[in-house]
Amino acid sequence: MNLDLLAPLLLPLASWPVARWVAPRLSPRLGSWLLAGSALVLAVGSTATLAVLAAAGLAQLPFVGELGDFSAVAFRGADAVNLPLAIASGVALVVAGVALTRTAIQYVRWHRKVHAELDTHTREAGFVLLPGEEPVAFAVAGGGGRIAVSSGMLAALEPRERRALLAHERAHLRLRHHVFAAIVTVATTVNPVLRPLGSAARFALERWADEAAADRVGDRKLVATAVAKAALAGRSQPSLALAATGGPVPQRVSALLSSPSPGSRRKPLAAVAVAVVLGACTWSAACTLDAATDLHSGLETAQQAACVLAQGPHSEPAFPAFRHEHRDCAKR
Repeated sequence: MNLDLLAPLLLPLASWPVARWVAPRLSPRLGSWLLAGSALVLAVGSTATLAVLAAAGLAQLPFVGELGDFSAVAFRGADAVNLPLAIASGVALVVAGVALTRTAIQYVRWHRKVHAELDTHTREAGFVLLPGEEPVAFAVAGGGGRIAVSSGMLAALEPRERRALLAHERAHLRLRHHVFAAIVTVATTVNPVLRPLGSAARFALERWADEAAADRVGDRKLVATAVAKAALAGRSQPSLALAATGGPVPQRVSALLSSPSPGSRRKPLAAVAVAVVLGACTWSAACTLDAATDLHSGLETAQQAACVLAQGPHSEPAFPAFRHEHRDCAKR
């Protein structure tokens, strides 16, 4: 089972080359889907592998064997997972669960606080106007989706630039980028090794919203100017919100000012990148499934061994741990 368990635990280490090589060669929309999806698959694979390892360690304990009606002795002899590795996996699984719970609680509290704050302000022209000189602009899901812009941000932009900024924020809501962001947050929380992939996915989301805004206003340079001025003017924004000032702004501006790559040149590179990432995800999922299947087979074998020993020529089983199993085998 060790070979099956190795790939799902090591494949997340490929996040850095994927983020560095694959992400820049994808269109923002494809990159958002592929990077967020692969982060989720790799996170589920590594977490499920830790669960299999922890379960294999627990199955070697006699009292667990009694509860599960199988022979812990027979399972220990057939299983290749050593107890220290299983204990370490269990600890890592608990740490990941605690981290995910804390992140979920933090997001729920933040979400409620932001909406409670927005409810106290005036809604104008499709967005909530925040008082104050500090330049702020962001989009938040919930309540049909809401965009918040401060008076300071509006003052820092020209009228046409304001329209481009609002088009960017509306694109976040219309394209449901908060779902992608939530997936990435969950994946990187349970497996911090995936953070490079998460950063690349968030950057792809901002680029996707940039391109959608450019299509809406019909002027790529205008969107680039609005994004640059908003980033220079803004000092801070809610860390959990989608904002036009998010991500590496110079790279986003450069991409908007450059001509889009022809589809004929992008397609071969995108095909190779998609094949590499999907292949890695498929490998991780297949190995995780194989490991779970091996664990199930090992438990069935241990259960059969308990029945065979309990139904031997002796009136009482050779091992006291088999007495409970003997009663169940007799019923069968």
